[in-house]
Amino acid sequence: MNISDWAFIGAGSIGSIVAVIHGLILQKSMIPTILETAKMNDSFRRLTAPLLHFSTIAWFLGGLALIAAPFYMDGSAKLTTAIFVGSFYTFGAVGNFWGTRGKHPGWMLLAAAVGLIVFGIIVLK
Repeated sequence: MNISDWAFIGAGSIGSIVAVIHGLILQKSMIPTILETAKMNDSFRRLTAPLLHFSTIAWFLGGLALIAAPFYMDGSAKLTTAIFVGSFYTFGAVGNFWGTRGKHPGWMLLAAAVGLIVFGIIVLK
């Protein structure tokens, strides 16, 4: 294993851990509040939790893909995975920073994962 592989594993670990914490906090705090206070029909009520967890699932699976990449993928597949997951994490970091005006730690953690992905891509080449 080389430094690029370790960068991808680190980024995937950060992303997966952030996703699990995000999902737990979302399920415990935000979803009940939204369902209690918002006036919506039953269809919207049933869709609320799955739609809010969509980013959680994407970040978690992306993290798993980055962790698995050094073990199961060659150079071009690793690069493709890194770019794909890196774009998800970048969107999440930017959106989180913009939406919370930088007051939420999630953007920093996803940005750290993106930094590791970029480092891993540079070293991979």
